[in-house]
Amino acid sequence: MFLSLLLSLQAAAEPPRYSACMDLASSDPAAGVLNASRWRVDGGGMLARQCLGVAYANQEKWSAAAAAFEEAAREAMAAKDARAANYWAQSGNAWLAAGDAAKARQAIDAALAGGGLTGLALGEAHLDRARALVAANNLEGARDDIDKALVDAKEDPLAWLLSATLARRQGDLPRARRDISEALKRAGNDASVQLEAGNVAAAERDEAGARAAWGRAAELGQDGPVAAAARKALEQFNAN
Repeated sequence: MFLSLLLSLQAAAEPPRYSACMDLASSDPAAGVLNASRWRVDGGGMLARQCLGVAYANQEKWSAAAAAFEEAAREAMAAKDARAANYWAQSGNAWLAAGDAAKARQAIDAALAGGGLTGLALGEAHLDRARALVAANNLEGARDDIDKALVDAKEDPLAWLLSATLARRQGDLPRARRDISEALKRAGNDASVQLEAGNVAAAERDEAGARAAWGRAAELGQDGPVAAAARKALEQFNAN
């Protein structure tokens, strides 16, 4: 989500070869890697490196994508180009997808330190750093970043979902209930949102609410891991 946002903000201002490279990186990522690599050799610089990162990301080669975005960021920093913050943020987002929260935090710290992110992009960067902090079990730090994300990315249901989950983990059930309600308003058909709604209801000893939300999560999630978690949660009622 965040990666797509940053790309859309940039694309309109770049040269035609950038648009062609990005189109290929999305439509045929394997060919996109070759194309972006050739452009990089031809002097495409940070734009070619960013395009290479997108091609890798669209193949879910997250570590390679993160490294390419980081190279773009360092090249932009050397040129004193304001786009460095976006590239660092893209790198951090890719490191999260790769499961490396420590590297994600380093990249997002660099993105935020530059001061070049504003509005929704700034909110999403705070949200990504919160995810990295949760992975490191720094819940207080994560709360600070999520609260900042809810200022600039308040329409993103993921921000409300993560805020509700964190509040539940910290024992703040009133906050968890309020925040999951906001997530449900924005993405009621998201299996992950319904799963957490059930978790919050269960924590409040609302069996009917938990059953309904977990049942909906199982339905929406089909055969995926969220549905499996919801069905497992429902088993506790079958045992009674």
